[in-house]
Amino acid sequence: MPSTTALKKEQRSAARTSPARPALLLQWYDRHRRRLPWRAASGETSDPYRVWLSEIMLQQTTVKAVGPYFEKFVARWPDVSALGRASLDDVLRMWAGLGYYSRARNLYACAVAVTRDHGGAFPDNEEGLRALPGIGPYTAAAIAAIAFDRRTMPVDGNIERVVSRLFAVEEELPQAKPLIQQLAATLLADTRAGDEKSRAGDSAQALMDLGSSICTPKKPACSLCPLNEDCVARAQGTQETFPRKAPKKSGTLRRGAAFVVTRGDELLVRTRPEKGLLGGMTEVPGSDWLAGQEDKTAKQQVPELKGLSRWQRKVGVVTHVFTHFPLEVVVYTAKAEARTRAPEGMRWVPIATLADEALPNVMRKVIAHGLG
Repeated sequence: MPSTTALKKEQRSAARTSPARPALLLQWYDRHRRRLPWRAASGETSDPYRVWLSEIMLQQTTVKAVGPYFEKFVARWPDVSALGRASLDDVLRMWAGLGYYSRARNLYACAVAVTRDHGGAFPDNEEGLRALPGIGPYTAAAIAAIAFDRRTMPVDGNIERVVSRLFAVEEELPQAKPLIQQLAATLLADTRAGDEKSRAGDSAQALMDLGSSICTPKKPACSLCPLNEDCVARAQGTQETFPRKAPKKSGTLRRGAAFVVTRGDELLVRTRPEKGLLGGMTEVPGSDWLAGQEDKTAKQQVPELKGLSRWQRKVGVVTHVFTHFPLEVVVYTAKAEARTRAPEGMRWVPIATLADEALPNVMRKVIAHGLG
């Protein structure tokens, strides 16, 4: 009987050299591919604009959440030139609620660059794509493969999970990313001769779909997987332990105050600075968000308005979790007299039209709490 270590090496070697896997993957994809708003139908050429837009929206966001936003964007701006001629304010308003707002600012900057510098046509290779605002290595590879059939393999979270299990990659993420990238590239279909496509984009999307529907984080449906006979983790019975991940470090809790001021049926708001967290988004006035900040200190940062009613503290706090830190916000409310002017840098907006403002989710929570 071979040792466990020898068995693992043998399994990994067989997995790496299996020539049938790319073909099996594509056969499965041709039968089970997901229907997605941004995905071209079988045999159709992908639209680089739709591929790019969907990939930016899907960063750190689910397919389910992205669908309605994608449909709204393409209805309003059907191509990259139309988006490039829009205003950043309009783009932020349309993006409001999707989160990670730096993506919206980069999306707009990229659309402007493609329209201005490339005549409204995306570069058709990874190098040219990576030179555009907001497009990193993964997104460049995804667009190059899916939209232009370049022989490259983008690795998202789904592909990372499939590959780490298929080859039983013991190294922890994120250190394992280069190895997973190399192994994922072995799953690309062979380039065919003549004018036929290499189907690099289909290979990538097949792995994405496999990770989404079968090779799920918990209780993967291994019996339905087209690659199950070659999967090292399945042979070991350790599927759910992959990918290996280093323990997450949670950021330090920050605290602050928000001031919900109404003037009849209007609300006092301001626009955050263009750079930094939630740049360019709409918010109610508030304090800094600082670790260990006391309520008394936060409340001292109230906006200066004459003729306000007494500040009332709402019961409870609003909580929100950003990528690098959790946040707790205490909400204070007050009413202003009918002709009270907004302080410099702020404005009154009708509460009925708040849906048209570029409000991030944390501010939607604050306003709902303050007006509730």
